[in-house]
Amino acid sequence: MTIDLRQHSTKQLFELYVAALKELKERGVTRSTNNPIADYAELLFMGALDLTLKAKSTKGHDATDTDGRKYEIKGRRVTAHNTSRQLSSLRDLDSKHFDFLGGVLFNEDFSVYKACLIPHDQVLQNATYNAHTNGSIFHLRDSVWLLPGVVDVTAKLQQAEKAHG
Repeated sequence: MTIDLRQHSTKQLFELYVAALKELKERGVTRSTNNPIADYAELLFMGALDLTLKAKSTKGHDATDTDGRKYEIKGRRVTAHNTSRQLSSLRDLDSKHFDFLGGVLFNEDFSVYKACLIPHDQVLQNATYNAHTNGSIFHLRDSVWLLPGVVDVTAKLQQAEKAHG
């Protein structure tokens, strides 16, 4: 479906954006009306790996599996105007609040491009501390998929994506 947005004012475009965010929340696709990437990434990992999401206030991880392993989930939308693959800051990485980092790259249209599970030790070895954010920065470069212990879960997330149509 293509909508010609050029006919709408800036205010109307923001109203459409807000309405879309509210509708995504009501459908259970997102847990808030903030930037939907993080919530959508969590939803897809939950569906793909049968994870249980934790409360938003849970420190250092977003979900657990049936064996009690903890998952921190991060997503990044790559666009023609911003090709960065930097994930949002990981706080207190040394404390090992998670066992795996679930990382997903989205295409510009929000479809799943690539996704993987990265063991905590690989995240720790490949992240860079940033004093400005008081957290560690991790880039989801193609080379990450080649690190020991990393599991490509792209197909599983794409299946979960189809389930949410």
